[in-house]
Amino acid sequence: MKRLFAMIAALAGLISWLIATPAMAQDSLPPAPYAYRQLDDPALEAKAQDLMETLRCLKCQSQSIADSDAPMAGDMRSQVRERIAAGDEPEAVRAWLVERYGDYVSYAPRVTNLTWPLFVVPLVLLLLATALLWRRFGRGGDKA
Repeated sequence: MKRLFAMIAALAGLISWLIATPAMAQDSLPPAPYAYRQLDDPALEAKAQDLMETLRCLKCQSQSIADSDAPMAGDMRSQVRERIAAGDEPEAVRAWLVERYGDYVSYAPRVTNLTWPLFVVPLVLLLLATALLWRRFGRGGDKA
């Protein structure tokens, strides 16, 4: 019985180590080239900075990648600066990041076949609440 518990404990330790290794490895990598360094051209840096303010860090609580200190945000800042320096327009960089990381990365979500209910349902609920309140209190003067 003790041997079974020892084997289970060893297996649990091995699984924990396997799960934790990738997370530890990512934080030990050096930062991306432009994670904390600005572009030499002030006009290009201004374009990159404006774009970074509108992109969400995927690891933080809704911080922009310009404000976040997370390693992933640093990598995203570097990608934005590299692509802007290469001549890409900010909207092309945004589209590339949305394609790569999903709609959540942008503070300006797109209306797609998947996201349209997020835009329509609040309006329907508001109309329903208005209709219910009108029905409940709108005819209050009719009662004797």
